[in-house]
Amino acid sequence: MPDPDAIVHNRKPVKKTPKTAMILAAGFGKRMQHLTTDTPKPLIEVSGRSLIERVLDRLQENGIENVVINTHYLAEKIETRLRDRKTPAIAFSREKDILETGGGIENALPKLGKKPFFVVNSDTLWLDSFFSGLERMAEIWDSNKMDALLLLHSTVDAYGYDGAGDFNCDPSGLLSRRPECEVAPWLFTGIQILHPRLFKNAPGGAYSLNVLFDRALEKNRLYGVIHDGEWFHVGTPEGLNQAENYLQYRYGETKHR
Repeated sequence: MPDPDAIVHNRKPVKKTPKTAMILAAGFGKRMQHLTTDTPKPLIEVSGRSLIERVLDRLQENGIENVVINTHYLAEKIETRLRDRKTPAIAFSREKDILETGGGIENALPKLGKKPFFVVNSDTLWLDSFFSGLERMAEIWDSNKMDALLLLHSTVDAYGYDGAGDFNCDPSGLLSRRPECEVAPWLFTGIQILHPRLFKNAPGGAYSLNVLFDRALEKNRLYGVIHDGEWFHVGTPEGLNQAENYLQYRYGETKHR
């Protein structure tokens, strides 16, 4: 298993951090059961603050100025909740039909511009340790050799996660898929930097971002960086409880449900 910091040794001076991000918020959140009957998953609260507002707070803390949010299920509730927020500036990309991760980003590209941008799942909850995960990603990003840079986390140390992991990562950060029937050391956190060229000749319509990840893998242009803080899979009511219990233990945040 590679040293989590192996790909940040001999760091170059900090590069300009992307100022634009996209938050994926269009899904139904069915695994949250009754919690999403009348509430879109991004508005589910963890210790009194919604998941999507926590993501926006983290983006703001890291200097993100413009955010595009795709919406579909109960879109008006998300848009109403966030309409008075001034920073970062928010634009919505409402989808008539669910376009999945790849199609949703492709549909929003005109709003995202021509430079690399962050993408974060709206249900992603993460805590930094010694370094900001987003800042480390910006430092490592290299447009000359990368089409996508994924923030990874230890498969066995993630809260609320019981999967087999997603990727292997060599010391340079180059990724490869988890072999079938094996457990990979690293999972994809749902946080990434993408270059718009990743979507060149994309299939259009509804499709998973994994289609484009596989293309980048074939060209050796999919990289990862290991997150040195905590990451929570808030995909089920049980995962939500784990996240709240941790925040209560670590920071004294109180449950509000």
